[in-house]
Amino acid sequence: MRVIVFFDLPTLTSENRKEYARFRKFLIKNGFLMMQESVYTKMALNQTAASSVVESVRKNKPAQGIVQMMTVTEKQFNRMEYVCGNFKSEVLSSDERLVIF
Repeated sequence: MRVIVFFDLPTLTSENRKEYARFRKFLIKNGFLMMQESVYTKMALNQTAASSVVESVRKNKPAQGIVQMMTVTEKQFNRMEYVCGNFKSEVLSSDERLVIF
């Protein structure tokens, strides 16, 4: 499963920028990877783990702005169509149980 977090946070004041940085650092510290600006994703082993991730993000949400989350299966995530650009990642992205290099 994948938990995808989309967010649009205000950055007009210094307090807004601190809150943006705090939320972004929280995501990175908790294993989220940036797909593109303001879109982060994290793998979860099952629905229970995904629910735990979602609850953790809810507890650390910023005071202002929009934060949206979506949980999809690996199969759905891998069917994502790239209309423009290419997928780049240094992280192994596979739903296989055994991967041999």
